[in-house]
Amino acid sequence: MKKSTLLLLAGLLSGTTQAAVGGYSVVLVHGFQPDNLASRPTGSQVTSNGATYWAEYWRDRADVRIDWPSQERVAGKIASDYVWPKLQQMSRNGTCASGCIFVSHSTGDLVTRYIIDNQALWLQNAGLQALNIVATFDFAGAGGGVELADLAVNVAGGSGLIDTTLKLALSLWLGQIPSPSNIGVLNDLRVNTARQLAAFPDSRVPRLRFVGAGSDFLGATGAFLPGEDDGVVASHSSCGASSAASFNSCSRSVAFDGKLTSVSGPSAFMPYHYPMLMSEGYSHSDVIANGAADEVTAANSSSNYLNGERLQFSTYDETRGWWIFSSRYRVVRNSGNTSMSALVYQAAN
Repeated sequence: MKKSTLLLLAGLLSGTTQAAVGGYSVVLVHGFQPDNLASRPTGSQVTSNGATYWAEYWRDRADVRIDWPSQERVAGKIASDYVWPKLQQMSRNGTCASGCIFVSHSTGDLVTRYIIDNQALWLQNAGLQALNIVATFDFAGAGGGVELADLAVNVAGGSGLIDTTLKLALSLWLGQIPSPSNIGVLNDLRVNTARQLAAFPDSRVPRLRFVGAGSDFLGATGAFLPGEDDGVVASHSSCGASSAASFNSCSRSVAFDGKLTSVSGPSAFMPYHYPMLMSEGYSHSDVIANGAADEVTAANSSSNYLNGERLQFSTYDETRGWWIFSSRYRVVRNSGNTSMSALVYQAAN
């Protein structure tokens, strides 16, 4: 009998069930919320914001959320006041006793990396059991930093020149031009800063990447991002590349639109980072939404969890075009009418 079936039966017998993925508990870590910089939420408002963030697809498919306010810093109050209490609760409740999968979006990728690097030591020092994290699903991951954050911090500090184009880009992303007093996690999102934060965790947890190359901002922000981007995060970051450079795909042989061709992609990745699904039409927010934005391709169609179990996507190759003008494309089955998040969820179950 499959592990997931056994866990489901156990849950029914005990009167409770978990919103598990393949028998593993799901932990959500949301991304940057620009409005927090001005509103500075605390307490129940942070929790409410976290619930709203994931409402479209993942919220009701998860067991736990780690909610945090964007006006704080990752290694500061985000870790001490929001992450640490939740880790203790999860350990005491045995949330990850049979394994758990962290699902992150955007800056949640960076927060998750900090958790992976520190949780075992923190919990063991508190006399608690470390969490058994078998993998992460990172959507539009910003763990490699965001060039727009560098620009925003420079402008807020008065050291950056702002013209009409940059002002438009920052306003579309942040809703405002930030002041020096309300930068918060933007400090951690600067490319060099992000890449130095828990860059080489001892844990070997696989970081599985799901990436888009569309935009919510009609391309207005893309001029400030190297290579392909999703309107907020450049592909070097979302793919998990080991260096910040201009890349046009997460793969050197598959383009974002699925075309099988030689393309500028990373030759090396951050430790245990593995790009999987990509799509030219998905924007930064689309990847965790509940609608299909475009066909999806695969930089890699399968990858292992920490315990050796495997996440596998079904793909097919087809010829498009005519005669000498034809090309081969790789497509994930059913991706034309299934959201990227749903493709991942279905493959993991």
